[in-house]
Amino acid sequence: MHDSEHNNLRQQFQTHRIENQPTALFDQNLWQSDLALQQATHHYAGDWADQQLNQMGAVTGIQQMTLGELANTHKPILHRFDRYGRRIDEVEFHPAYHQLMHNAAEHAVHNFSWQNQHQSGAHVIRSALMYINSQADAGTACPLTMTHAAVPCLAHSPELSAIWLPKILANGYDPRALPIAEKQSCTIGMGMTEKQGGSDVRRNSSRAYLQANGDYQIVGHKFFFSAPMCDAHLVLAQLDAGLSCFLMPRILPDGSLNAVHVQRLKNKLGDWSNASSEVEFQGATAYLIGEAGRGIATILEMVALTRLDCVIGSAAQMRQALVQVLDHVKQRAAFGKLLIDQPIMRNVLTDLSIESEAALLLGFRVAQAIDAAPHDATQAAFARIATAIAKFWVCKRTPAFINEAQECLGGIGYVEENILPRLYRQAPLNSIWEGSGNIQCLDVLRSLHKDRSTAAALFAELKLAQGRHPAYDQHLICLEQQFQMQDNFEKKARLLVERTALALQAAQLLLHGDPAMATMFCATRFGTDYGFSFGSFSDDQYNAHILTRAMPNL
Repeated sequence: MHDSEHNNLRQQFQTHRIENQPTALFDQNLWQSDLALQQATHHYAGDWADQQLNQMGAVTGIQQMTLGELANTHKPILHRFDRYGRRIDEVEFHPAYHQLMHNAAEHAVHNFSWQNQHQSGAHVIRSALMYINSQADAGTACPLTMTHAAVPCLAHSPELSAIWLPKILANGYDPRALPIAEKQSCTIGMGMTEKQGGSDVRRNSSRAYLQANGDYQIVGHKFFFSAPMCDAHLVLAQLDAGLSCFLMPRILPDGSLNAVHVQRLKNKLGDWSNASSEVEFQGATAYLIGEAGRGIATILEMVALTRLDCVIGSAAQMRQALVQVLDHVKQRAAFGKLLIDQPIMRNVLTDLSIESEAALLLGFRVAQAIDAAPHDATQAAFARIATAIAKFWVCKRTPAFINEAQECLGGIGYVEENILPRLYRQAPLNSIWEGSGNIQCLDVLRSLHKDRSTAAALFAELKLAQGRHPAYDQHLICLEQQFQMQDNFEKKARLLVERTALALQAAQLLLHGDPAMATMFCATRFGTDYGFSFGSFSDDQYNAHILTRAMPNL
């Protein structure tokens, strides 16, 4: 057979021709490509930090995305002892993890609010930084979040604050195991949960013992001890006065390792780049923060901010999943059309776009209230209840959202060569961490019962959007009636919180969002012509506008 005949046969029976496959998505600027993020940031905080957000968007889209994949592929490894048998309790991270932390800390993801606390909108801008960074990797968000949120707790101890706060406010990342005096910057973790109590931290059994020098030694354990390589952790332990809050350094002032023994790292569903651990305290040195017996009240100031980051992180995962989907469907054809031109697919894409922007606006509205809380009692009351409402709803919607995004890609959306399986594994975490859905609902009820001004602040916010859409107005009337019915309040808590969350999202869209997006949200979330699955509506008059708005400008 001649060579020409061989070539003809090879062409005739070619088995691997690549066609109708999208090109991979690289080199995004996650600030410049996100119109909704830009507009929300400008509305809630102004445009005074656009340059920093643009820099963060470029670093994340070009570098952090790749690093995030590497850090999640190569999980942390625990080394309890060195080769000579000395206890070291050291977690080894892939270099990509350290670079992720370095890039985020250089751009003030962990401290922007406090560096600019006298500037209007500082918490919103910091939320935007977190929103951008979390799209690349959620694991590093844990130490970044806890470091940021520790500042209000440290304020209860001026002596500790004088030592630790300058290192928190310093940009940069210093992973060295050194005493705080020798560190250029630091990270802070948290340890509340014990085996026997879970969310019921009043059942904690770890106990602190006062020493002659005024320090404490803690004996006990923590079943979840996040980011054990942080330079210090805020922990809860019992005193005679009750549960109290302590700062527990990893390395003591003399350079020795504190008696915090890491028993194992958690084998988690997701969040693979971050190390979560179980630890035992065998006389670990710690310093009291705040008043003895007031530990829960003290650490809840930290929890309020970490819960906001759960909302922001979940909204960020939604956005990155949506970006991946929109880039795919505009390149992939099926049944004679591009996927993005298929009517049923357009409904799904439109609904996902609406859900994503609604989550973003609600998170930023909470951040705006936290900004205003120190000098506005109404906003402080609104922040208390809205944080729990937003965490319940946005974090709970994220797994279903990302699963729908996977379906849009088909089988490719289920394989580990793209980001969607990682996002899907990560998605449930924020609904569990810092209090599950039931805890959020109970906190909402507790806020309502503790302070009557809370409900007034909530409905003052909701009534700002009254008269802008008939379905919203009707929903608000029903919601007010449900709040007034006190019987079986706890049994109805989930339904009440869900409906309140939808009202808050609608209000933000109606007041500050895109008009078409707001109209579609109200029609689908409050109307009768809508099902339980994404894309289950028939009115598509705004689809083209909404998809153009959501499409990443790459």
